Amino acid sequence: MDPTAPLADTIAAIATAVVPEQGSVGIVRLSGSRALPIVQAIFTPARRNAVWESHRLLYGWIHDEKGQILDEALAVWMQAPRSYTREDVVELHCHGGIMVVQATLQQCLRQGARLAQPGEFSLRAFLNGRIDLTQAESVADLVAARSPQAAQMALAGLQGKLGQSIRALRQELLGLLAEIEARLDFEEDLPPLDVPAWQARLQAIQAQMQALLATAERGQLLRTGVKVAIVGRPNVGKSSLLNAWSGQDRAIVTDLPGTTRDVVESQLVVRGMPVQLLDTAGIRATDDPVERLGVERSQRLAQAADVLVLVIDAQAGWTDADAAIYASIRHRPLILVINKTDLAPADKIRLPPEIAYRVPAVAAQGQGIPELEEALEQLVTQGRPQPNLEVSLNQRQAAALRQAQASLEQVVQAMQAQLPLDFWTIDLRGALHALGQITGEEISEAVLDQIFSRFCIGK
Repeated sequence: MDPTAPLADTIAAIATAVVPEQGSVGIVRLSGSRALPIVQAIFTPARRNAVWESHRLLYGWIHDEKGQILDEALAVWMQAPRSYTREDVVELHCHGGIMVVQATLQQCLRQGARLAQPGEFSLRAFLNGRIDLTQAESVADLVAARSPQAAQMALAGLQGKLGQSIRALRQELLGLLAEIEARLDFEEDLPPLDVPAWQARLQAIQAQMQALLATAERGQLLRTGVKVAIVGRPNVGKSSLLNAWSGQDRAIVTDLPGTTRDVVESQLVVRGMPVQLLDTAGIRATDDPVERLGVERSQRLAQAADVLVLVIDAQAGWTDADAAIYASIRHRPLILVINKTDLAPADKIRLPPEIAYRVPAVAAQGQGIPELEEALEQLVTQGRPQPNLEVSLNQRQAAALRQAQASLEQVVQAMQAQLPLDFWTIDLRGALHALGQITGEEISEAVLDQIFSRFCIGK
């Protein structure tokens, strides 16, 4: 993808997920100067004298070059610049599934459209000034959101709230830079620089930057979530815990050890965090080749998970088998669930003193789940209070803002060392450049390609 190339060609792509027998509507989207002529060549309105008007739906038929009807559909033309890309955009709303939308897309390509690359519609929206880079990234975040909080955060970014904050910081820095450069040119005509007042303005900007940076960790957690693996020896209640926590009977529960032979997965949201919950096979030595494969997979997943939930049986206490499993995972983020406490008290079990998070539970009855969720949040956030986020920085944006912070620290050091004003301007410009990378006002082709290549095709 070349973001600097002229946007003269017309692109096309399927803009909806294509799932066999599940998608009721499929949308093929085109953008570019020839979007309307291409669609007019393959779409015939049902009304003979129908007029193509911007932002008005037309009902009709999609056909191939021989006139054979492919689908009954709706078409809508969005005339530039009143469209997502600020180019002419046409959408064909077909019946869902694979065959119809693929056939419609192929007809568009035969008429001269080019298949869009990942994120190319959003890239054109950015290059044409329709959205800034923070809004473009929020589009991808909204599509990928796995919790209501993540969706709301992405929507706020799409509305431009993060970009507004960054542009306000840039304006403050531009004011400081303009004042310093004016003194370099006309120092004899201006009163002495009020250094304390200038420092106070700089400190206020730094405080705003720090407040924005504080949103990055929580925002990343809400976007990506955590992978939690439930581990332990057989028949301690791992599957019962997964069923109780997820509120579904995802795993088979019996009194026979070794019932779970493979990994069972469930998706849930815990206090705003997306959680991928994995119930693994009981870890033990076994001669059963199928069960042994399950144990090996469990051990691999335990190494890849963000958090491990080690389940033990209160009746059996802390066994040698529990100790062996714990020895292999003791350096990982860990929560110990003492299950079946309705049959034996948890406080009588002698446990390794370094295990900080201990949750008594009766998984078969759903007891202990709120306490387990509290422990998970405490472990993941390390006990720090979590802000209610309206917007948050992603990893790229946070890295750029830290660069801006470092440049401002250099300004402070230059002031303290009483270096000439020229030195101040160098680092002020560095901070401005870093902030411009966040919004896209100063961005390289390589960075743009990296950002938009992660988008889905058609977005």
